[in-house]
Amino acid sequence: MQKYIFFKQYQYYELNLYLCRLINIKNKSMHIAIAGNIGSGKTTLTELLAKQFKWNSMFEQDDDNPYLANFYDDMRRWSFNLQIYFLNKRFRNLIEHRKIYNKLIQDRTLYEDAYIFAPNLHAMGLMATKDYETYISLFELLNSFIEPPDLLIYLKASIPSLIRNIQKRGREYESSIRLDYIASLNERYDRWIENYKEGKLLIIDIDNLDFSSNKSDLGVVIEKINAEINGLFQ
Repeated sequence: MQKYIFFKQYQYYELNLYLCRLINIKNKSMHIAIAGNIGSGKTTLTELLAKQFKWNSMFEQDDDNPYLANFYDDMRRWSFNLQIYFLNKRFRNLIEHRKIYNKLIQDRTLYEDAYIFAPNLHAMGLMATKDYETYISLFELLNSFIEPPDLLIYLKASIPSLIRNIQKRGREYESSIRLDYIASLNERYDRWIENYKEGKLLIIDIDNLDFSSNKSDLGVVIEKINAEINGLFQ
């Protein structure tokens, strides 16, 4: 009889623990950010996850960027303008979204501008040293005002996969992107991710996944993300 009572009490305890965990997941604020090179599928995955989890989404808005087309035509002339525009726009959007929404999925992070794109432009001789130093100083100031995402998802991809996706979506302003530029970005992404310590990290290799049109592949991605999300409340 005592064993039975103990067993029922243990079951009750486990049930309460499970319910408390569900309540915490529902009520706790959560910020997921998706990082990856041009053509890795960040925007598509952001849309799909926002629909799946019924969370709010924050997208990078390239279409209204007044510098983007100029940049791809003349990178050296417009690199600093472009990066300052991105830094300002993403910082403002992130602050506004995190004030309003409890659950947020972000398409591209503030980190990528500072750790990938700006230093890559500088290393390629497409951004002057004084401009690069000014940019990094401004980034460090803005970054001190925000918290890192609870989970960073990195969409890792090979150069052929990235080029194929870029060509498939057919954005006019991306038609002149140089192959060496994409390759250089990819190397920097991999190095950045290897040293990422700001929070939880999930790496998804997209070379053999088509989550945009294959529900099974999307299910694999969602299962991995669910495991990470639940782990945040352990």
